[in-house]
Amino acid sequence: MKVLVTGGAGFIGSNYVRSLLGGRYPAFADADVTVFDLLTYAGTLTNLVEVADSPRYRFVQGDIRDAAAVAEVMAGTDVVVHFAAESHVDRSITGAGDFVSTNVVGTQVLLQAALDAGVARFVHVSTDEVYGSIEEGSWPETHPLEPNSPYSASKAGSDLLARAYHRTHGLPVCITRCSNNYGPHQFPEKVIPLFVSNLLDGRKVPLYGDGGNVRDWLHVDDHCRGIQLVVEKGRDGEVYNIGGGTEMSNRELTHLLLDAVGADESMIEPVADRLGHDRRYSVDWSKIADELGYAPQVPFAQGLAGTVAFYRDRRDWWEPLKNG
Repeated sequence: MKVLVTGGAGFIGSNYVRSLLGGRYPAFADADVTVFDLLTYAGTLTNLVEVADSPRYRFVQGDIRDAAAVAEVMAGTDVVVHFAAESHVDRSITGAGDFVSTNVVGTQVLLQAALDAGVARFVHVSTDEVYGSIEEGSWPETHPLEPNSPYSASKAGSDLLARAYHRTHGLPVCITRCSNNYGPHQFPEKVIPLFVSNLLDGRKVPLYGDGGNVRDWLHVDDHCRGIQLVVEKGRDGEVYNIGGGTEMSNRELTHLLLDAVGADESMIEPVADRLGHDRRYSVDWSKIADELGYAPQVPFAQGLAGTVAFYRDRRDWWEPLKNG
C-alpha cells in the first residue's frame, strides 16, 4: 500500500502522517508514505522529525500546481490524502490569488494526476467554512455551498472539482469537511496558538469584534481519525462532515486560554472585526457517525490542556515560526 499525503508537513497533515507511521491505524500498518509539500511558511519538517527515520517514509518537496512533479510523485500511488492548501482567512482577505491558485488549480492538477495513475482512493480534505454561516442548527453534507471569504470560496471550488472528477471520470473521491481544528504543531497565526504564545510572552490577545462568533472545536487527533475512517470505508463520491461536538464563542475560548496561563481580562485587546466574519459554524456529523462509526474521543478540556502545555514547553518549535 502506497499513500501520498499532500501538505504532510503542515499542522493536520503531519499529525496524520505521524499517526499513520506510528501504528495508530492498524489497517495501514505496513503502508509506505510519501509526503509531498512545498514547505511554505506553514509547513516545516520539524513536524515530521519523529518519523523521519522510518523506512516507510519518504519526503518530496514540490508544488501541487506543478503537473510534471505531481505526475512523477503520483506514480504507483494507491491512496491520496490531500491536505495541501492555503488556509488562513486573514491572509486570503489581503491576497486571494495564492488561495485560488493553490486550492483550486493545485487540486485540479492532483485530481488529473490521480485519474491518470489509476489511484484507488482520493480523499480531499476540506472545511466547514464552505457552507457559510448558520444562525441555528447544523449543516448536513447536502447544504448548498455559500462561502463568504476568498479562502472558503477557493475551498468550495476545489470541492466541486473533486465532485466533478468523480461524476465525470469515476475517480474514487471522498470529501471531508471539518470544524475548527486545534492541537500541537498548529502554526501560530491561528487563534489558539496565537493567543497562547502571546500570553506566554506577556502580550495581549486580539479579540475580533464582540467575541461572539461561535465555532465547533475538533482536536486534530479526532479529525485525522475521522479522515482515516473515510480512507478505509468511505463511499466513493460522498461528502463526510467531521465535527468535535464542542461549540463556544471566541470570547468563551479566550477566557479559557487566559485561565490556562494565569492571565486576566486586562490581556484582551478588542480589535475591529474581520471583514465578512462568519458568525457561527456548526456541522451535522451524524452521517460519518452512522456509516463509519466516528465519534470524537478527545474531551475538549483535556485536548486544550495538552495543547497549552505543548506551546508552553516547546518554545523551540514555535518561536522560530512566529518570529520568522
